[in-house]
Amino acid sequence: MVKFLFWVVSVFSIMNAYAGEGVPRPWQMTFQNAYSPVMEEYINFHDILLVMCVLIVAIVFFLLLYVIVRFNKKANPIPSKTTHNVLIEIVWTIIPIVILVMIAIPSFRILYFMEKVPTADMTVKVVGHQWYWQYQYPDHGGFEFDSYMIKDEDLKPGQLRLLEVDNRIIVPVNTNVKVLIASNDVIHSWAVPSLGVKTDAIPGRVNETWFRVTEPGVYYGQCSEICGVGHGFMPIAVEAVSKEKFNEWVKVAQKKFA
Repeated sequence: MVKFLFWVVSVFSIMNAYAGEGVPRPWQMTFQNAYSPVMEEYINFHDILLVMCVLIVAIVFFLLLYVIVRFNKKANPIPSKTTHNVLIEIVWTIIPIVILVMIAIPSFRILYFMEKVPTADMTVKVVGHQWYWQYQYPDHGGFEFDSYMIKDEDLKPGQLRLLEVDNRIIVPVNTNVKVLIASNDVIHSWAVPSLGVKTDAIPGRVNETWFRVTEPGVYYGQCSEICGVGHGFMPIAVEAVSKEKFNEWVKVAQKKFA
């Protein structure tokens, strides 16, 4: 049983290792690789929960198998007339409670970790529109720009269909980024799986989340709340660069999007 559990976890780990950098892959069954502290916590919790679920399924399966073999008509021609067993009822009540507590404790810890925004090094405001995203940098002069999906006919070699945008959101690595999310029309959802971010953009309300990218790269996401006929064409592209390159980009962006 122990070897089987290790085999299951190993298979999922290997598949996850080939998930790619911040982008979904064909036939992918597991999470994208983690490039933020929040996503690392998600994956760790998932691995623990996977082992627990396998154990529960295995125990229930063998209990059912035992009952089928031990209490079938041939093996037990005279059926028991037992109608009540206090010990068994106490056991099968306490065990699920213990399991739920074991699941709840790390779950609440992750919820607190993702909801409590640490001291922010910078702030980015995200506004959802039908059907594009608008980004604002209030800490860097207040410039803003729109981000539209690149259409199929305009894609360049190497660009990803339905995921590439004309203006990526640029952030420095190893920086606590506070994200303020709102909407200008209907409910959208700003989601980047590899960064562990998924927060609704609601009209008349500002939601708050955060992330810290641990490695340079491009991390893709999409609107994850059905918002109309263009819902499937609202990709998100977060590009993490060194702090030096970020400062250079800010100088250019301040002039470009003034």
